Amino acid sequence: MEANISPAPPSVFAGGAPRRRLISNALADSCFALLARGSAFLTFALLLCIMGALVLGAWPAIEHFGLGFLTHNAWDPVREDFGGLVMIVGTLMTSVIALVIAVPISFGIALFLTELSPIWLKRPLGTAVELLAAVPSIVYGMWGLMTFGPVLGRYVQQPMQSLLGDLPVFGALVSGPPVGIGILSAGIILSIMIIPFIASVMRDVFEVTPPLLKESAYGLGATTWEVVWKVVLPYTKSGVLGGVMLGLGRALGETMAVTFVIGNVSQLNSLSFFEAANSITSALANEFAEAAPGLHQASLMYLGLTLFLITFTVLIISRLLLLRLQKYEGSGT
Repeated sequence: MEANISPAPPSVFAGGAPRRRLISNALADSCFALLARGSAFLTFALLLCIMGALVLGAWPAIEHFGLGFLTHNAWDPVREDFGGLVMIVGTLMTSVIALVIAVPISFGIALFLTELSPIWLKRPLGTAVELLAAVPSIVYGMWGLMTFGPVLGRYVQQPMQSLLGDLPVFGALVSGPPVGIGILSAGIILSIMIIPFIASVMRDVFEVTPPLLKESAYGLGATTWEVVWKVVLPYTKSGVLGGVMLGLGRALGETMAVTFVIGNVSQLNSLSFFEAANSITSALANEFAEAAPGLHQASLMYLGLTLFLITFTVLIISRLLLLRLQKYEGSGT
């Protein structure tokens, strides 16, 4: 008995629309891969160009001051005596203060939105938090200078000076004129600016935790805090760390808001959080447009290169921490 086998349509094996479609898809995939690879190399090339431009612009100051520029606290354009210690300390202190304030608040916001908030409140509250990121930094700076600074000086610094002013160490930390301008004011303004970034990332990573894990923990009698601390955080710790580092990078590079409220005074004569200080970004914003070509301009470029290296170091540390966390997750520890 002969089988009735009909021949396949010639278009399937011998050209036709399917074959042209396969060739077209392969060509599209090749073009996409080429564009993606080119974009990656372009980004790397731009990074090298930026770093090369900074090194080239800062080279006269690098030759003149060397690494001593990073530990010298003088900044005198008249005598051409420059050092970046004051700006580096101001940048790091304001960023640390911002993180100390912003991380717990962001964690609380993310925890409330994902675990405690009623459904009708989640969307409007989440949108309100995200809208904080849309406010221009100069608006934060103006608000900090005109409104927040005087309130901080009158209702925080003055009572603290009355309470702690006679103590040897604590008195020095709150000394200074009560005008609300200084490192603490800049750090608080920065914390308000980075809260929406950290809170949004934390909320998103908390939401990707499998519901089965949380429901199992609740079924075993765990409280909300125990579920978050023992289930959600271990599962999302890499994403949480990434959000914190994103906020730190935002704080390190902020310019206008810090320029308004930090005081822009290059001094390290006091340990007070309320004394006027300076940061790398505020020094660049205030002086670069009027800096004379030569050592002054090169020193400002040196500051820019230092800020670039600080942010790059923060990125490297964050990547190493993430790799360490991923290694522990893979080993089951």
